[in-house]
Amino acid sequence: MKIVIINYGAGNIQSIRFAIRRLGYDAVLSSDVDEIRNAEKVIFPGVGEASSAMKKLRESQLDQLIPNLTQPVLGICLGMQLMCNRSEEGNTNGLGIFDVDVKRFVPQSPKGTIKIPQIGWNKIEHLESDLFKGLQEDYVYLVHSFYAPLCKETIAQCTYGSDYSAALQKDNFYGTQFHPEKSGDYGANILRNFLAL
Repeated sequence: MKIVIINYGAGNIQSIRFAIRRLGYDAVLSSDVDEIRNAEKVIFPGVGEASSAMKKLRESQLDQLIPNLTQPVLGICLGMQLMCNRSEEGNTNGLGIFDVDVKRFVPQSPKGTIKIPQIGWNKIEHLESDLFKGLQEDYVYLVHSFYAPLCKETIAQCTYGSDYSAALQKDNFYGTQFHPEKSGDYGANILRNFLAL
């Protein structure tokens, strides 16, 4: 199976590559349009700030490629957020795959005072996709200051100050706000399910 991790200078690519390798597969790191287009599975990671990450995508024309991919695509953390319409982080336009705008956590929220960013483990609930096939609600690892609110494409949620989308899906596009590659055996099973799609 040809797995490509998009390498555009804003991702936690090595930890994802190692997680894929632990599942018995190898993944290619690439920013080459043809190589990404011809992959069987594409992983779109992201760490950092939304506006600078989108600038890197535009410079490499990946902002045109990614929304038109037809194979399963998994956006992770900032990668998922960039797949949304907009982000409050730098007032950035995203790729417009998921029909939701990314918001910043606020310290005073409906369910009490929270620290920003959210760093650590949180329970993932209301699982609704083959991405979670055979899995029960459990804990995943997150590091983020921005979130996608609940929307029609929400396939899992967490609560931190308020309920938000822990994962999204539209057609062949999947996104996780959490880091499956840092979420132990549970995260490994999510990656395994993605590779089996």
